[in-house]
Amino acid sequence: MITVYGIKNCDTVKKALQWLAANHLAHRLHDYRTDGLTRDWLIDAERRFGWQNLLNKRSTTWRNLDQEAKKTLSKQTALELLLAQPTLIKRPIIMQDEIALIGFNEQDYAAALK
Repeated sequence: MITVYGIKNCDTVKKALQWLAANHLAHRLHDYRTDGLTRDWLIDAERRFGWQNLLNKRSTTWRNLDQEAKKTLSKQTALELLLAQPTLIKRPIIMQDEIALIGFNEQDYAAALK
């Protein structure tokens, strides 16, 4: 079963879930807000994607973030921020075995998951 990490009301997550359902791929949503995140999961995600790629700079949370915090981000401070405010994490994310997908791109999903 594929685990999709994200937020249930995110349009991009909804597109990914619809694509998985349409392609008859068993999946479940791990909602950051209700299911939480662990530091180990976040460290694995950072290893696969890089901390800069994990940041969702289109989110309301990012836009509301203090300018000084944005300017002084490092790997360590970014991981702490992402752990404290998971809505800052780009979504959806799929990390399963050797598969690592961030965001939703139909061609990438088809190539990696079929």
